[in-house]
Amino acid sequence: MLRIRGTVGEWPVDLSIEMDEGDWAQLGAQLQAVKPEGAPVAAAKPVNPDDTQWQIARELLRKAGQLSGPDLLEQLEGLTGSASSGKRLLVRLRHSAEVKVLSGGDTPLYSWVG
Repeated sequence: MLRIRGTVGEWPVDLSIEMDEGDWAQLGAQLQAVKPEGAPVAAAKPVNPDDTQWQIARELLRKAGQLSGPDLLEQLEGLTGSASSGKRLLVRLRHSAEVKVLSGGDTPLYSWVG
């Protein structure tokens, strides 16, 4: 037996489904047909705006190859719409293994090393 409890909107749900061995085998066969062999099953999760911005920030620096700190910060602020969010992404890039920061001259240089 499979029991599902939760809510749909504000309505409580308590659903019990009885399945025999044939039902379980059929369900398993359908899941194998959907999932390629050896591929992990990933749970669906909502898209986090911070993750999206992080991916865009990484791609921005990767495409540029190298940017000065002020130029990169300006672009990140434009991406996020806020100075504090842009600075957070800049710090995250600074500590990323995919980015090399050279502290030469007046401003740091951020380089993509991927």
